[in-house]
Amino acid sequence: MRLSDTAFVLHARPWRETSLLVEVLGREQGRLGLIARGVQGPKKHVLRAALQPLQLIRLDGDLRGELARLVSAEALDAAPQPAGDAMLAAFYLNELVLRLAPRHDPLPDLFDAYARTRERLREREGLAWSLRRFERDLIEALGFGFALDCDGDGEPIDPAARYRLDPEHGPRRLRSDRGHEERSQAATGRALLALADDVPPSPDDLASLRLPMRAVLAHHLGPRGLKSWEMIGELGRLKRPGSATG
Repeated sequence: MRLSDTAFVLHARPWRETSLLVEVLGREQGRLGLIARGVQGPKKHVLRAALQPLQLIRLDGDLRGELARLVSAEALDAAPQPAGDAMLAAFYLNELVLRLAPRHDPLPDLFDAYARTRERLREREGLAWSLRRFERDLIEALGFGFALDCDGDGEPIDPAARYRLDPEHGPRRLRSDRGHEERSQAATGRALLALADDVPPSPDDLASLRLPMRAVLAHHLGPRGLKSWEMIGELGRLKRPGSATG
């Protein structure tokens, strides 16, 4: 089956001697695996230049089974060139989509959320806030989302309280007698309301969202976590306010 689509490149790796296996997120096709034949080797291939992560492309392919053969690809703009923490954030962004988005399932809301976050990386907007917003939009687009302005029982979120995020139930309020460690790993009500309204919270409230959102994602990822989480831990960035991370 012939296909054409606009897509973001998520990942590319060598396949056999001269080809690449490329994963993209398409507007019409959703996540798609492509075999780009004959683009590896000593001579730089023009097609390979369009297959870098974060690149927006127009592609034509021939779908046969799980993978498609890439016929042509054209870069539609200049991809962001993140460095440092922004590069790690881009890796995290792509890894989330690769692990959670099913193949051949059109997800236009996810495509749009990815496009917005990609531009925030280009503009060097606050990384932690950009990623929390993308995590929110990702689970919503995949059908895993829940309300952030009320708890799982329908009660309005109390800005002064703390909440853990139950992946199946939504926010659950912590009792005031909970230990310090458990409360420190729960989101503030102010942070949840800010995320619901898409309004940047204070740095402390923003920081409180990271671990609860990670717990939701870990539930859907299963026992195998993300390589980007391991990299963040190795680099000692988990305790840095506003770090690039998930």
